[in-house]
Amino acid sequence: MTAIHCTLDTAKDVKSTAMIVGKAKIPPSEPEITPHGAERLVDALTEIVSQAAAATLAVPFSQVAKDIKTDLSPVTSADKASEAVILEGLARLLPDIPVVSEESVGPGPIRLGPSVVIVDPLDGTKEFLAGRDEFTVNVGIVTHGVAVAGLIAAPAQGLLWRGIVGSGAERLRLKWEMGPATIHERSAIRTRPAPERMVVATSRSHLDELTQDFLARLPLAKRYMCGSSVKFCQVAQGDADLYPRLSPTHEWDIAAGCAILAAAGGAVVDPQGKPLRFGQPQLKFLVPGFIAWGDPTKAAAIRPQG
Repeated sequence: MTAIHCTLDTAKDVKSTAMIVGKAKIPPSEPEITPHGAERLVDALTEIVSQAAAATLAVPFSQVAKDIKTDLSPVTSADKASEAVILEGLARLLPDIPVVSEESVGPGPIRLGPSVVIVDPLDGTKEFLAGRDEFTVNVGIVTHGVAVAGLIAAPAQGLLWRGIVGSGAERLRLKWEMGPATIHERSAIRTRPAPERMVVATSRSHLDELTQDFLARLPLAKRYMCGSSVKFCQVAQGDADLYPRLSPTHEWDIAAGCAILAAAGGAVVDPQGKPLRFGQPQLKFLVPGFIAWGDPTKAAAIRPQG
């Protein structure tokens, strides 16, 4: 499997940097992961996510085995291969921390501690099956209901974003060759102040009527569609100003992205403008809707009607 070593450093950009081959140093498992604790975990988590990303690319899109889940959404052998890598890695790294993963969460009661790792091993399966490069691998750390750290890889784009709330966010440009991944570019990322006319990212597959009505009220310079959690990353790096979805989704779809966006200076709120809460098994890990803002001042000033 691909091994990856790197250190979170938001102070400068580093280009053409090779990764050190070998296993990441694994700190002792903690029942509660603070942002400071997440800083010590980020290298090992990056290794796990990069390995999972490589697993999604192991078989050509046209050749992967696919099935339909009970909710009628697609699932593939790439989803399962990515999840297997992540769950095995988290079992080694954080044996005392519960994991909620899309492809293995059960219908029964789930007991969670103060911290939980929330995983979507392949977000954007429809994009994956269509041969688009927008699908992602997502790992988020939630403590006391708040997303404190997140990692999102876009394997087909060779990109990995990661962020820790209070410590900043960055984008890594990766290349998978015969053996370990290498970093070809590493950049700190930051949201931008909202301009008078904003750029909005919207879902290709889940653009609901409430979201469209909300967008109709806003001064927009550009509006584009794409799949998966990569939209959070586009807001986090200042390419877009907001990403709204006012229809229900699951925590594993957004936890990692919320953490990265918050680390980059943005904010994600519910349709009433309140902070999102994660680790909610009593709600079946459903989120009623959200608006991801690059400029947090807009979260209080602009809200959907109704």
